[in-house]
Amino acid sequence: MDSKTTKLPAYSETLSIEGMTCASCVGRVEKALKKVENVEIASVNLATEKAVVYSNQPIQREALVKAVERAGYDVPKAAPVELSIEGMTCASCVARVEKALKKVDGVQEATVNLATEQAWVQADASVNVEDLIRAVKKADYDAKASEKNQDEQLDKKASELDQLKKDLIISIVLALPVFILEMGSHLIPAFHMWVMHTIGQYNSWLLQFALTTLVLVFPGRRFYQKGIPALWRLAPDMNSLVAVGTLAAYSFSVVATFMPHVLPQGTVNVYFEAAAVIVSLILLGRYFEAKAKGRTSQAIQHLVGMQPKTARIQRDGQVVEVAVTEVVSGTIVEIRPGERVPVDGEVVEGHSYIDESMITGEPVPVEKIVGHQVVGGTVNQNGTLNIRATAVGSSSVLSQIIRMVEQAQGSKLPIQGLVDKVTMWFVPVVMLIAAITFLVWFIWGPDPALTFGLVNAVAVLIIACPCAMGLATPTSIMVGTGRGAELGVLFRKGEALQLLQEAQVVAVDKTGTLTEGKPTLTDFNVQQGFEREQVLTLVASVEAKSEHPIALAIVQAAESEGLNLLPVTAFNSITGSGIEAEVLGQKVQIGADRYMHQLGLDTNSFQAIAAQLGEEGKTPLYVAI
Repeated sequence: MDSKTTKLPAYSETLSIEGMTCASCVGRVEKALKKVENVEIASVNLATEKAVVYSNQPIQREALVKAVERAGYDVPKAAPVELSIEGMTCASCVARVEKALKKVDGVQEATVNLATEQAWVQADASVNVEDLIRAVKKADYDAKASEKNQDEQLDKKASELDQLKKDLIISIVLALPVFILEMGSHLIPAFHMWVMHTIGQYNSWLLQFALTTLVLVFPGRRFYQKGIPALWRLAPDMNSLVAVGTLAAYSFSVVATFMPHVLPQGTVNVYFEAAAVIVSLILLGRYFEAKAKGRTSQAIQHLVGMQPKTARIQRDGQVVEVAVTEVVSGTIVEIRPGERVPVDGEVVEGHSYIDESMITGEPVPVEKIVGHQVVGGTVNQNGTLNIRATAVGSSSVLSQIIRMVEQAQGSKLPIQGLVDKVTMWFVPVVMLIAAITFLVWFIWGPDPALTFGLVNAVAVLIIACPCAMGLATPTSIMVGTGRGAELGVLFRKGEALQLLQEAQVVAVDKTGTLTEGKPTLTDFNVQQGFEREQVLTLVASVEAKSEHPIALAIVQAAESEGLNLLPVTAFNSITGSGIEAEVLGQKVQIGADRYMHQLGLDTNSFQAIAAQLGEEGKTPLYVAI
């Protein structure tokens, strides 16, 4: 689906952003990027943790990075590109390769090792591997991309999720005794008496102090590392809310424990459990958010997994297996039965059927002969093909689909603009309301006014979390577009998802998009004088000699009924009409109605049944025995 397109400025730059935790962070990063000279549009997505900047003139990436860093967030350096270099024989070769790589626009640093024949290139995200390989080849050396773990980014996210899970568990284990000691005493008088007679109130407070300190220093440190610097920049975020709220409760409790004489009479109480439990609950929320964001990338990985890692190519008269990254346009690639097509290409030898349902949605595999085009990622069925590669790497159809889905996942819906405007001011307003709450309770509240003021101000700080608003829209885009990609429905823009709510009618132009994805035998009708099982056995025996997908469906139906196939002789395939053969001396002819008419046979007795099957979207075949 697509919506009305709006023309974007000619130049764009994509940055990965680290350190964003809530929707207000999105607003601050966008605001910082828009201040950079020549920047027209800045769009930041919390779920994908990426920023896309558009301009009518070339933008200096370094200026964008510095703007993000000044706002208190990090832009991780792109992972170095690793190349395998062939043909180097001496140190001067190393210098030539390094010089060639450094000439590529966007390359910051290039290091070549003669012993390992490897090159490491630090470059902007805009530089692709093909550009680097071409530069090396211009210097008269051969280069190819070293095989790297494509799940590197996923592994990083998984590591972060594991760390978050560990912090959550530690926080809960430490906070639970604090909660039981304090709240149990309030809720259950008998438990309060038990604590007083065994541990004692002061020792209970000391134990709570020790456990809460551990919670704040270790699992909770992330909130202070991000939240307090944001406060100094006068740009508070959700981390700032948690930091101020927990530190207020913790600091008051520390004073009540160790310096109770400085507090007004009747206000000496501790709120260690508030600080410890708040950290645990916010970590729990962050963990669920991280899991939700992690699941959204599975669709992209599903698409990436459709592309084979290796390909068989013809080299010096022999067929050798190489990494798919080594295949270049013009290479002859061999594809065996059951294998995925490694690259886009044109058939130069062979005959087969290819399952293209991932591209077209059609359930029936498509016949491929010399001159036909094939698409990388589709599945070869039963014949061997030799193809000439026409599109490899980022120019292949599958790569373009993956790129389109990634762009849709990273896009921003119109409604998200309103959310970002609200959340930009949300945190400062919440802190102002918390301050007003404290003052109102402290001035006009009942005794102990200080305690009531502190508790209610902390409550306002903690329950006000804009994370849900900020994550709801981008996460729904990622889940929606990702799930659609898995089912073969591709969205060019996330905006199309929002416009979909206005749809009144859905028109489908291919029956294949509404089927199970493979043909099956649904009905089998015979005239009087014929037995169904006997006829099905004869038909399946003949169809077993055919490579057509419908033939396979008939054979599978016979085998599922426990029928044994019979020997077949004189098999002949009539192109465009049907097939014929002899089974135990009986001639069997199978095909469409036009084939029966060519044979001079009358199909009127099946006319009503054929019409009904056609209305149900089924394909009728006829058998003459």
